[in-house]
Amino acid sequence: MTDPNKVIINVALFGMTQSGKSSAGNILLGSTDFHSSFAPCSVTTCCSLGRSCHLHSFMRRGGREVTLQVQVLDTPGYPHSTLSKKHVKQEVKEALAHHFGQEGLHLALLVQRADVPFCGQEVTDPVQMIQELLGHAWMNYTAILFTHAEKIEEAGFTEDKYVHEASDTLITLLNSIQHKYIFQYKKGKSLNEQRMKILERIMEFIKKNCYQVLTFK
Repeated sequence: MTDPNKVIINVALFGMTQSGKSSAGNILLGSTDFHSSFAPCSVTTCCSLGRSCHLHSFMRRGGREVTLQVQVLDTPGYPHSTLSKKHVKQEVKEALAHHFGQEGLHLALLVQRADVPFCGQEVTDPVQMIQELLGHAWMNYTAILFTHAEKIEEAGFTEDKYVHEASDTLITLLNSIQHKYIFQYKKGKSLNEQRMKILERIMEFIKKNCYQVLTFK
């Protein structure tokens, strides 16, 4: 029986190699479930699911305090340094069906380094995979997480200025997904602060989409 005082949200991470997907997943979970390290090649080679502890009294819904649990699917970088695009796409497709086939996916997070220009074929490859796997309604279930956001701060950019001066490719994508984006800062913020801010934004997106989910066969 479903607990009315508990909400489980399902999130899948997409992005290029070394974009910070696994690290972002660990922040969302408040753990170190996913292996994350700097390397000159792709680190993640297969999909894996992580579950957070219960976050009691995270929000209020219908006048009641609600406990939140987050389930995060980490995926290999796309393009990958050793795996073919076809292999990665099939791996992710099967993982989505296995983990979120019936429960459904609330949000696909495209993880993109804020200090890397969003242009060229490589940066659009993960977007194309999201479109293919999520189908025609992909834009309602997709948001961007900009990692290394402290780098733009150091360069004198505000978030608004960064988005305003972004490439045409990024602006077009942001328009498609109704400007659903989050900046992740590491410098000067505790992991818990980062986590709460990102989760609050994610919940805003999910509420705006009326808690709808995408299911997979």
